[in-house]
Amino acid sequence: MSVTANLVAIIILSRGRCHLSRCISYYLVAVAVSDFLVILTAVIFKRIGRIYFRYSVMSTTPASALSAVLIYISRDCSVWLTAAFTIDRFVAICWQSLKVIYCTEKTASIVIGTICALSCIKNLPFYFVCQPLVIVDGVPWFCDIRSTYYTLPAWQAYHWLDRILTPFLPFFLIFLLNILTVRHILAASRARRRLRGTEDSGDKEIANRRRSIILLFAISLSFLLLWVTYVGNFIFVRAIGKGYISNLNFNDPQYILQETSIVLTLLSSCNNVFIYVLSQNKFREEVKKMFLCPFTMLISFIKP
Repeated sequence: MSVTANLVAIIILSRGRCHLSRCISYYLVAVAVSDFLVILTAVIFKRIGRIYFRYSVMSTTPASALSAVLIYISRDCSVWLTAAFTIDRFVAICWQSLKVIYCTEKTASIVIGTICALSCIKNLPFYFVCQPLVIVDGVPWFCDIRSTYYTLPAWQAYHWLDRILTPFLPFFLIFLLNILTVRHILAASRARRRLRGTEDSGDKEIANRRRSIILLFAISLSFLLLWVTYVGNFIFVRAIGKGYISNLNFNDPQYILQETSIVLTLLSSCNNVFIYVLSQNKFREEVKKMFLCPFTMLISFIKP
């Protein structure tokens, strides 16, 4: 379902028929693509493949290590592109003097390209964190985290840097900028109400601002709820001084907490499209047209 939703969003937004600016469309398409890659790498290739195709070539140590790197890259892109879109929206609403310069197609392209490039560079060291869990007939299988990852100062610094960059810093930015944006919308709405002297129900502009506030709170609350378990598990692991569990032990409470936190973060890549896009009427119309298109073509073909 999430794969289909992201694919539909990519197709519809790329066509540019949702009455959105090209700058916003760039960010939304990039978010949808990164979310699609998260589901593809972290869910289909890793989770489903690890359970149902455990001894396939994807379970060898080199393939597993490469898969982990791709998961981290797509995850970082998804989180930071969401933050970049929030920054763009904040500038557009609250910083009118910078809007003309910053909220452009060129800036969006540069920001998206920079985020993708830095995400790749940042996560390449994860490939060297993995070691074989078992070796059968000279073939390394599965991935285990090297013990030096928890002892060497360099790896510890990298570990903390990774957690600070994702999700602590983007979460702080998204939460803070949404609060500032809401404050600006509320202040502008009060000023507009005083000038017009109308009730809320009779002012479409105020109604649109109210919907914007609801959308912004939904973004912040969704990101918080879906990442708070991941952050809590990270703090728990650091507090007890134990490493992450790499074996499939469904009876271990720590393993259950670890996997639950990961599943919730994966859900964050499933709902961005719904939060940002599906609330818009024009997008829903395009979705209906897309799904009705085969039937429309069939009817037109049957009719003489």
